[in-house]
Amino acid sequence: MVDHNRAHILAITASQRLDSRGKPTVKVTVLTEAGTSSAIVPSGASVGNYEAHELRDGSATEYGGNSVHQAVTNVEKVIGPELIRQRFNVGDDLAKIDRFMIQLDGSKNKSRLGANAILGVSMACARAGAAVKGVPLYEFLREQAGITGPYLLPVPFFNVLNGGKHSGNTMAFQEFMIAPVGANSVTHAVQLGSEVYQALKSVIMGKHGASAVGVGDEGGFAPPISEPSDALDLLMAAVKKAGHEGKIKFAIDPASSEFYSEGKYDLGFKSQKQCQLAATDLSDLYRSLMNMYPIILLEDPFAEDDWAAWTAFKRDCPIELVGDDLLATNLERIETAKERDACNSLLLKINQIGTITESLEAAHRAFSYGWRVFVSHRSGETTDDFIADLSVALSTGHLKSGSPCRGERLVKYNRLMDIEDRLNVFGSPHEYAGTRMSRNEMK
Repeated sequence: MVDHNRAHILAITASQRLDSRGKPTVKVTVLTEAGTSSAIVPSGASVGNYEAHELRDGSATEYGGNSVHQAVTNVEKVIGPELIRQRFNVGDDLAKIDRFMIQLDGSKNKSRLGANAILGVSMACARAGAAVKGVPLYEFLREQAGITGPYLLPVPFFNVLNGGKHSGNTMAFQEFMIAPVGANSVTHAVQLGSEVYQALKSVIMGKHGASAVGVGDEGGFAPPISEPSDALDLLMAAVKKAGHEGKIKFAIDPASSEFYSEGKYDLGFKSQKQCQLAATDLSDLYRSLMNMYPIILLEDPFAEDDWAAWTAFKRDCPIELVGDDLLATNLERIETAKERDACNSLLLKINQIGTITESLEAAHRAFSYGWRVFVSHRSGETTDDFIADLSVALSTGHLKSGSPCRGERLVKYNRLMDIEDRLNVFGSPHEYAGTRMSRNEMK
Protein backbone atom coordinates (compact mmCIF):
# COMPACT_ATOMS: atom_id res chain seq x y z
CA MET A 1 0.00 0.00 0.00
CA VAL A 2 1.39 3.35 -1.02
CA ASP A 3 1.34 6.30 1.35
CA HIS A 4 0.55 8.95 -1.25
CA ASN A 5 1.82 11.69 1.02
CA ARG A 6 5.27 10.14 0.88
CA ALA A 7 5.18 9.13 -2.78
CA HIS A 8 5.38 12.49 -4.53
CA ILE A 9 8.61 13.53 -6.19
CA LEU A 10 10.27 16.31 -4.22
CA ALA A 11 13.38 16.79 -6.34
CA ILE A 12 15.20 15.30 -9.33
CA THR A 13 18.91 15.89 -9.83
CA ALA A 14 21.31 14.64 -12.47
CA SER A 15 25.05 14.49 -13.03
CA GLN A 16 27.63 13.33 -15.52
CA ARG A 17 29.40 10.12 -14.50
CA LEU A 18 31.50 7.51 -16.33
CA ASP A 19 30.58 4.12 -17.77
CA SER A 20 32.83 1.06 -17.98
CA ARG A 21 34.64 2.38 -21.04
CA GLY A 22 35.40 5.72 -19.38
CA LYS A 23 32.79 7.54 -21.46
CA PRO A 24 30.34 9.96 -19.84
CA THR A 25 26.83 8.83 -19.01
CA VAL A 26 23.90 10.18 -17.02
CA LYS A 27 23.18 9.56 -13.35
CA VAL A 28 19.76 10.56 -12.00
CA THR A 29 18.63 10.83 -8.38
CA VAL A 30 14.97 11.12 -7.37
CA LEU A 31 14.02 12.39 -3.91
CA THR A 32 10.77 11.47 -2.19
CA GLU A 33 9.92 11.47 1.51
CA ALA A 34 10.89 7.80 1.45
CA GLY A 35 14.47 8.81 0.63
CA THR A 36 16.69 9.05 -2.44
CA SER A 37 16.79 6.61 -5.35
CA SER A 38 19.44 6.70 -8.07
CA ALA A 39 20.17 5.12 -11.42
CA ILE A 40 23.03 5.24 -13.94
CA VAL A 41 22.34 4.75 -17.64
CA PRO A 42 24.32 2.25 -19.79
CA SER A 43 25.57 2.87 -23.34
CA GLY A 44 26.24 0.63 -26.33
CA ALA A 45 29.21 0.40 -28.73
CA SER A 46 27.54 -1.52 -31.57
CA VAL A 47 24.43 0.65 -31.77
CA GLY A 48 21.60 -0.23 -34.14
CA ASN A 49 19.93 2.31 -36.41
CA TYR A 50 16.56 1.91 -34.70
CA GLU A 51 17.62 2.61 -31.14
CA ALA A 52 16.38 5.58 -29.14
CA HIS A 53 18.73 8.55 -29.42
CA GLU A 54 21.51 8.96 -26.88
CA LEU A 55 22.10 12.70 -26.49
CA ARG A 56 25.75 13.76 -26.42
CA ASP A 57 27.17 17.29 -26.56
CA GLY A 58 29.50 16.87 -29.53
CA SER A 59 32.14 19.27 -28.22
CA ALA A 60 35.61 18.12 -29.23
CA THR A 61 37.11 19.90 -26.24
CA GLU A 62 35.57 17.51 -23.70
CA TYR A 63 35.63 13.69 -23.73
CA GLY A 64 36.03 13.72 -27.51
CA GLY A 65 32.50 14.99 -27.99
CA ASN A 66 30.94 12.40 -25.68
CA SER A 67 30.03 14.60 -22.70
CA VAL A 68 26.35 14.58 -21.65
CA HIS A 69 25.90 18.00 -20.05
CA GLN A 70 22.87 18.81 -22.20
CA ALA A 71 21.15 15.58 -21.16
CA VAL A 72 21.90 16.41 -17.52
CA THR A 73 20.49 19.90 -18.00
CA ASN A 74 17.38 18.45 -19.63
CA VAL A 75 16.78 16.31 -16.54
CA GLU A 76 17.27 19.16 -14.09
CA LYS A 77 15.70 22.05 -15.99
CA VAL A 78 13.00 20.43 -18.14
CA ILE A 79 11.99 16.91 -17.08
CA GLY A 80 12.38 17.29 -13.31
CA PRO A 81 10.37 20.50 -12.81
CA GLU A 82 7.57 19.24 -15.05
CA LEU A 83 7.32 15.89 -13.25
CA ILE A 84 7.26 17.58 -9.85
CA ARG A 85 4.52 19.91 -11.07
CA GLN A 86 2.39 16.93 -12.11
CA ARG A 87 2.35 15.49 -8.56
CA PHE A 88 2.77 11.93 -9.75
CA ASN A 89 2.91 9.15 -7.15
CA VAL A 90 6.00 7.05 -7.86
CA GLY A 91 4.46 4.00 -6.19
CA ASP A 92 1.54 3.86 -8.63
CA ASP A 93 2.33 6.05 -11.60
CA LEU A 94 5.47 4.76 -13.32
CA ALA A 95 3.59 4.25 -16.59
CA LYS A 96 2.11 7.75 -16.36
CA ILE A 97 5.55 9.23 -15.59
CA ASP A 98 7.09 7.50 -18.60
CA ARG A 99 4.24 8.50 -20.92
CA PHE A 100 4.51 12.09 -19.74
CA MET A 101 8.24 12.18 -20.52
CA ILE A 102 7.65 10.67 -23.98
CA GLN A 103 5.09 13.39 -24.71
CA LEU A 104 7.33 16.07 -23.25
CA ASP A 105 10.11 15.01 -25.61
CA GLY A 106 7.75 14.86 -28.57
CA SER A 107 10.15 13.19 -31.01
CA LYS A 108 9.92 9.67 -32.44
CA ASN A 109 13.23 8.51 -30.97
CA LYS A 110 13.61 10.70 -27.85
CA SER A 111 16.18 12.84 -29.62
CA ARG A 112 15.04 16.19 -28.20
CA LEU A 113 15.60 15.50 -24.51
CA GLY A 114 17.74 12.38 -24.99
CA ALA A 115 16.92 8.75 -24.27
CA ASN A 116 19.76 8.75 -21.74
CA ALA A 117 18.08 11.58 -19.82
CA ILE A 118 14.61 10.03 -19.99
CA LEU A 119 15.77 6.50 -19.11
CA GLY A 120 17.76 7.73 -16.11
CA VAL A 121 14.61 9.33 -14.71
CA SER A 122 12.50 6.27 -15.52
CA MET A 123 14.93 3.90 -13.76
CA ALA A 124 15.28 6.14 -10.72
CA CYS A 125 11.49 6.56 -10.46
CA ALA A 126 11.06 2.77 -10.56
CA ARG A 127 13.51 2.45 -7.69
CA ALA A 128 11.70 5.23 -5.83
CA GLY A 129 8.40 3.42 -6.36
CA ALA A 130 9.86 0.25 -4.88
CA ALA A 131 11.20 2.23 -1.90
CA VAL A 132 7.85 3.89 -1.27
CA LYS A 133 6.09 0.52 -1.38
CA GLY A 134 8.75 -1.08 0.79
CA VAL A 135 9.45 -3.91 -1.66
CA PRO A 136 12.51 -5.03 -3.65
CA LEU A 137 12.85 -3.57 -7.13
CA TYR A 138 12.13 -6.93 -8.80
CA GLU A 139 8.84 -7.16 -6.91
CA PHE A 140 7.84 -3.63 -7.91
CA LEU A 141 8.66 -4.27 -11.58
CA ARG A 142 6.84 -7.61 -11.48
CA GLU A 143 3.73 -5.82 -10.25
CA GLN A 144 4.10 -3.21 -12.99
CA ALA A 145 4.30 -5.99 -15.58
CA GLY A 146 1.31 -7.86 -14.12
CA ILE A 147 3.25 -11.10 -13.69
CA THR A 148 2.23 -13.64 -11.04
CA GLY A 149 3.15 -17.18 -10.04
CA PRO A 150 6.50 -18.69 -9.07
CA TYR A 151 9.66 -16.73 -9.78
CA LEU A 152 11.86 -17.95 -12.60
CA LEU A 153 15.53 -17.19 -11.97
CA PRO A 154 17.56 -16.66 -15.14
CA VAL A 155 20.38 -18.65 -16.65
CA PRO A 156 23.39 -16.29 -16.82
CA PHE A 157 24.93 -16.12 -20.28
CA PHE A 158 28.59 -15.24 -19.84
CA ASN A 159 30.33 -13.56 -22.79
CA VAL A 160 33.76 -15.16 -22.37
CA LEU A 161 35.28 -14.64 -25.83
CA ASN A 162 35.10 -11.26 -27.55
CA GLY A 163 35.46 -10.25 -31.18
CA GLY A 164 33.84 -7.69 -33.44
CA LYS A 165 33.72 -4.13 -32.18
CA HIS A 166 34.36 -5.34 -28.63
CA SER A 167 37.97 -6.40 -29.15
CA GLY A 168 41.17 -5.81 -31.06
CA ASN A 169 41.50 -9.26 -32.64
CA THR A 170 40.39 -10.12 -36.19
CA MET A 171 37.35 -12.18 -35.21
CA ALA A 172 34.25 -10.80 -36.99
CA PHE A 173 31.73 -12.34 -34.59
CA GLN A 174 31.27 -10.18 -31.51
CA GLU A 175 30.38 -12.56 -28.67
CA PHE A 176 30.78 -16.20 -27.75
CA MET A 177 28.84 -17.07 -24.59
CA ILE A 178 28.62 -19.98 -22.18
CA ALA A 179 25.30 -20.85 -20.50
CA PRO A 180 25.31 -23.17 -17.44
CA VAL A 181 21.89 -24.70 -18.14
CA GLY A 182 22.88 -27.81 -16.17
CA ALA A 183 23.28 -25.89 -12.89
CA ASN A 184 20.76 -26.35 -10.09
CA SER A 185 20.54 -22.69 -9.02
CA VAL A 186 21.74 -19.22 -9.98
CA THR A 187 24.48 -19.48 -7.38
CA HIS A 188 25.62 -22.81 -8.84
CA ALA A 189 25.44 -21.36 -12.36
CA VAL A 190 27.72 -18.48 -11.42
CA GLN A 191 30.16 -20.99 -9.94
CA LEU A 192 30.17 -23.11 -13.11
CA GLY A 193 30.58 -20.06 -15.31
CA SER A 194 33.44 -18.73 -13.25
CA GLU A 195 35.22 -22.09 -13.24
CA VAL A 196 34.93 -22.43 -17.03
CA TYR A 197 36.13 -18.83 -17.42
CA GLN A 198 39.24 -19.55 -15.35
CA ALA A 199 39.83 -22.78 -17.26
CA LEU A 200 39.48 -20.84 -20.52
CA LYS A 201 42.16 -18.42 -19.38
CA SER A 202 44.49 -21.35 -18.78
CA VAL A 203 43.64 -22.92 -22.16
CA ILE A 204 44.29 -19.64 -24.01
CA MET A 205 47.59 -19.09 -22.22
CA GLY A 206 48.69 -22.60 -23.12
CA LYS A 207 47.81 -22.13 -26.77
CA HIS A 208 48.59 -18.46 -27.41
CA GLY A 209 50.79 -17.31 -24.53
CA ALA A 210 50.30 -15.02 -21.54
CA SER A 211 49.82 -11.91 -23.70
CA ALA A 212 46.62 -13.38 -25.19
CA VAL A 213 44.47 -13.15 -22.08
CA GLY A 214 43.67 -9.46 -22.23
CA VAL A 215 39.94 -8.82 -22.00
CA GLY A 216 37.47 -6.94 -24.19
CA ASP A 217 34.78 -4.46 -23.24
CA GLU A 218 32.59 -7.07 -21.58
CA GLY A 219 35.30 -8.99 -19.75
CA GLY A 220 35.70 -11.73 -22.33
CA PHE A 221 39.09 -12.79 -23.56
CA ALA A 222 40.20 -11.60 -27.00
CA PRO A 223 42.93 -14.01 -28.15
CA PRO A 224 44.41 -13.82 -31.67
CA ILE A 225 41.73 -15.90 -33.36
CA SER A 226 39.73 -15.16 -36.50
CA GLU A 227 37.52 -18.20 -37.19
CA PRO A 228 34.33 -18.99 -35.22
CA SER A 229 35.41 -22.63 -34.95
CA ASP A 230 38.63 -21.51 -33.25
CA ALA A 231 36.58 -19.75 -30.56
CA LEU A 232 34.21 -22.67 -30.06
CA ASP A 233 37.09 -25.16 -29.87
CA LEU A 234 38.57 -23.06 -27.07
CA LEU A 235 35.23 -23.17 -25.24
CA MET A 236 34.99 -26.94 -25.66
CA ALA A 237 38.48 -27.36 -24.21
CA ALA A 238 37.70 -25.03 -21.30
CA VAL A 239 34.47 -26.83 -20.41
CA LYS A 240 36.29 -30.15 -20.45
CA LYS A 241 39.20 -28.80 -18.38
CA ALA A 242 36.75 -27.42 -15.78
CA GLY A 243 35.00 -30.80 -15.57
CA HIS A 244 31.57 -29.46 -16.57
CA GLU A 245 30.85 -31.32 -19.81
CA GLY A 246 27.12 -31.72 -20.41
CA LYS A 247 26.25 -28.79 -18.12
CA ILE A 248 27.33 -25.93 -20.37
CA LYS A 249 25.79 -24.83 -23.66
CA PHE A 250 27.02 -22.11 -26.04
CA ALA A 251 25.54 -19.01 -27.65
CA ILE A 252 26.83 -16.66 -30.35
CA ASP A 253 26.13 -13.01 -31.07
CA PRO A 254 27.81 -12.19 -34.40
CA ALA A 255 26.37 -8.62 -34.32
CA SER A 256 26.29 -8.98 -38.09
CA SER A 257 25.03 -5.47 -38.88
CA GLU A 258 28.57 -4.36 -38.09
CA PHE A 259 30.05 -6.28 -41.04
CA TYR A 260 27.20 -6.05 -43.56
CA SER A 261 27.47 -3.90 -46.66
CA GLU A 262 25.72 -3.92 -50.03
CA GLY A 263 24.17 -7.34 -49.57
CA LYS A 264 27.33 -9.09 -48.37
CA TYR A 265 28.73 -10.09 -44.98
CA ASP A 266 32.45 -9.35 -44.72
CA LEU A 267 33.97 -11.71 -42.15
CA GLY A 268 37.35 -10.16 -42.87
CA PHE A 269 36.28 -6.61 -42.03
CA LYS A 270 38.87 -6.36 -39.25
CA SER A 271 41.74 -7.67 -41.34
CA GLN A 272 43.03 -7.59 -44.90
CA LYS A 273 41.50 -10.99 -45.61
CA GLN A 274 38.77 -11.10 -48.26
CA CYS A 275 35.85 -13.11 -46.91
CA GLN A 276 32.58 -11.71 -48.22
CA LEU A 277 29.62 -14.06 -47.90
CA ALA A 278 26.08 -13.94 -49.22
CA ALA A 279 23.35 -14.49 -46.62
CA THR A 280 22.86 -18.06 -47.85
CA ASP A 281 26.56 -18.85 -47.35
CA LEU A 282 26.53 -17.29 -43.90
CA SER A 283 23.44 -19.37 -43.08
CA ASP A 284 25.34 -22.50 -44.09
CA LEU A 285 28.19 -21.49 -41.77
CA TYR A 286 25.79 -21.10 -38.84
CA ARG A 287 24.18 -24.48 -39.53
CA SER A 288 27.59 -26.12 -39.70
CA LEU A 289 28.55 -24.64 -36.33
CA MET A 290 25.22 -25.69 -34.81
CA ASN A 291 25.83 -29.26 -35.98
CA MET A 292 29.33 -29.37 -34.51
CA TYR A 293 28.89 -27.57 -31.16
CA PRO A 294 26.24 -27.40 -28.39
CA ILE A 295 24.84 -24.03 -29.49
CA ILE A 296 21.39 -23.15 -28.13
CA LEU A 297 21.06 -19.47 -29.04
CA LEU A 298 21.99 -17.25 -31.97
CA GLU A 299 21.62 -13.48 -31.75
CA ASP A 300 21.64 -11.06 -34.70
CA PRO A 301 22.99 -13.57 -37.23
CA PHE A 302 21.94 -11.19 -40.02
CA ALA A 303 21.82 -7.43 -40.47
CA GLU A 304 19.01 -5.36 -39.03
CA ASP A 305 17.30 -4.77 -42.38
CA ASP A 306 18.11 -8.07 -44.11
CA TRP A 307 14.59 -9.36 -43.47
CA ALA A 308 14.70 -11.99 -46.21
CA ALA A 309 17.74 -13.68 -44.64
CA TRP A 310 16.12 -13.72 -41.20
CA THR A 311 12.88 -15.21 -42.48
CA ALA A 312 14.59 -17.86 -44.60
CA PHE A 313 16.87 -18.94 -41.74
CA LYS A 314 14.02 -19.01 -39.21
CA ARG A 315 12.06 -21.59 -41.25
CA ASP A 316 14.24 -24.47 -40.11
CA CYS A 317 16.22 -22.97 -37.23
CA PRO A 318 16.02 -25.40 -34.28
CA ILE A 319 17.40 -23.01 -31.64
CA GLU A 320 16.54 -19.66 -30.08
CA LEU A 321 16.87 -16.92 -32.70
CA VAL A 322 17.23 -13.54 -31.02
CA GLY A 323 16.64 -10.13 -32.54
CA ASP A 324 18.77 -7.32 -31.13
CA ASP A 325 19.50 -4.65 -33.77
CA LEU A 326 16.65 -6.24 -35.72
CA LEU A 327 14.10 -5.32 -33.03
CA ALA A 328 15.74 -2.55 -30.96
CA THR A 329 13.27 -3.28 -28.12
CA ASN A 330 10.76 -1.40 -30.29
CA LEU A 331 7.11 -2.42 -30.65
CA GLU A 332 6.94 -1.43 -34.32
CA ARG A 333 9.98 -3.54 -35.16
CA ILE A 334 8.62 -6.44 -33.07
CA GLU A 335 5.36 -6.27 -35.04
CA THR A 336 7.20 -6.38 -38.35
CA ALA A 337 9.33 -9.33 -37.18
CA LYS A 338 6.19 -11.20 -36.17
CA GLU A 339 4.54 -10.53 -39.53
CA ARG A 340 7.64 -11.73 -41.39
CA ASP A 341 8.27 -14.64 -38.99
CA ALA A 342 11.86 -13.47 -38.66
CA CYS A 343 12.82 -14.57 -35.13
CA ASN A 344 11.49 -16.16 -31.95
CA SER A 345 13.14 -14.12 -29.21
CA LEU A 346 13.53 -10.48 -28.18
CA LEU A 347 16.77 -9.09 -26.81
CA LEU A 348 15.61 -6.60 -24.20
CA LYS A 349 17.88 -3.58 -23.71
CA ILE A 350 16.30 -0.80 -21.69
CA ASN A 351 18.37 1.96 -23.27
CA GLN A 352 17.39 0.89 -26.78
CA ILE A 353 13.85 2.12 -26.14
CA GLY A 354 14.43 4.61 -23.33
CA THR A 355 11.81 3.95 -20.62
CA ILE A 356 11.06 1.07 -18.27
CA THR A 357 7.37 1.07 -19.19
CA GLU A 358 8.14 0.60 -22.90
CA SER A 359 10.61 -2.15 -21.99
CA LEU A 360 7.89 -4.00 -20.06
CA GLU A 361 5.47 -3.54 -22.96
CA ALA A 362 8.02 -4.93 -25.43
CA ALA A 363 8.53 -8.00 -23.24
CA HIS A 364 4.77 -8.49 -22.88
CA ARG A 365 4.29 -8.32 -26.64
CA ALA A 366 7.08 -10.83 -27.24
CA PHE A 367 5.65 -13.24 -24.68
CA SER A 368 2.20 -12.89 -26.26
CA TYR A 369 3.71 -14.25 -29.51
CA GLY A 370 5.20 -17.23 -27.71
CA TRP A 371 8.69 -15.78 -28.03
CA ARG A 372 11.41 -15.77 -25.43
CA VAL A 373 12.86 -12.60 -23.90
CA PHE A 374 16.60 -12.27 -23.28
CA VAL A 375 17.54 -9.36 -20.99
CA SER A 376 20.87 -7.76 -21.85
CA HIS A 377 23.48 -5.33 -20.61
CA ARG A 378 25.41 -2.96 -22.90
CA SER A 379 29.13 -2.89 -23.64
CA GLY A 380 29.34 0.49 -21.94
CA GLU A 381 27.91 -0.63 -18.60
CA THR A 382 27.74 0.85 -15.13
CA THR A 383 27.68 -0.52 -11.61
CA ASP A 384 23.88 -0.25 -11.63
CA ASP A 385 22.31 -3.70 -11.17
CA PHE A 386 18.82 -2.75 -12.43
CA ILE A 387 18.64 -5.37 -15.20
CA ALA A 388 19.18 -8.25 -12.74
CA ASP A 389 15.95 -7.28 -10.99
CA LEU A 390 14.27 -6.78 -14.36
CA SER A 391 15.12 -10.30 -15.55
CA VAL A 392 13.68 -11.79 -12.35
CA ALA A 393 10.61 -9.54 -12.48
CA LEU A 394 9.75 -10.64 -16.02
CA SER A 395 10.70 -14.31 -15.51
CA THR A 396 12.67 -14.10 -18.73
CA GLY A 397 14.75 -17.18 -17.90
CA HIS A 398 18.04 -15.78 -19.17
CA LEU A 399 20.23 -12.71 -18.75
CA LYS A 400 23.50 -11.71 -20.37
CA SER A 401 25.81 -9.35 -18.59
CA GLY A 402 29.31 -10.21 -19.76
CA SER A 403 31.98 -12.38 -18.19
CA PRO A 404 32.36 -13.33 -14.53
CA CYS A 405 34.94 -10.53 -14.51
CA ARG A 406 34.87 -6.70 -14.08
CA GLY A 407 32.77 -5.02 -11.44
CA GLU A 408 30.12 -3.60 -13.76
CA ARG A 409 29.38 -7.16 -14.96
CA LEU A 410 29.68 -8.98 -11.65
CA VAL A 411 27.33 -6.60 -9.86
CA LYS A 412 24.45 -8.04 -11.93
CA TYR A 413 25.37 -11.65 -11.17
CA ASN A 414 25.91 -10.87 -7.49
CA ARG A 415 22.49 -9.24 -7.40
CA LEU A 416 20.91 -12.38 -8.86
CA MET A 417 22.47 -14.44 -6.08
CA ASP A 418 21.21 -11.93 -3.50
CA ILE A 419 17.70 -12.25 -4.91
CA GLU A 420 17.93 -16.03 -4.85
CA ASP A 421 19.02 -15.93 -1.20
CA ARG A 422 16.11 -13.63 -0.33
CA LEU A 423 13.58 -15.88 -2.04
CA ASN A 424 15.00 -18.84 -0.14
CA VAL A 425 14.82 -17.02 3.20
CA PHE A 426 11.21 -15.98 2.66
CA GLY A 427 10.16 -19.32 1.19
CA SER A 428 8.96 -17.72 -2.02
CA PRO A 429 8.25 -20.31 -4.75
CA HIS A 430 10.94 -20.13 -7.40
CA GLU A 431 13.02 -22.23 -9.74
CA TYR A 432 16.20 -21.90 -11.76
CA ALA A 433 15.35 -21.76 -15.45
CA GLY A 434 17.92 -24.29 -16.65
CA THR A 435 16.86 -25.35 -20.15
CA ARG A 436 13.42 -23.68 -19.80
CA MET A 437 14.46 -20.14 -20.64
CA SER A 438 11.00 -18.60 -20.73
CA ARG A 439 8.04 -18.12 -18.44
CA ASN A 440 6.03 -19.68 -21.31
CA GLU A 441 7.87 -22.92 -20.59
CA MET A 442 7.53 -23.08 -16.81
CA LYS A 443 5.98 -26.17 -15.30
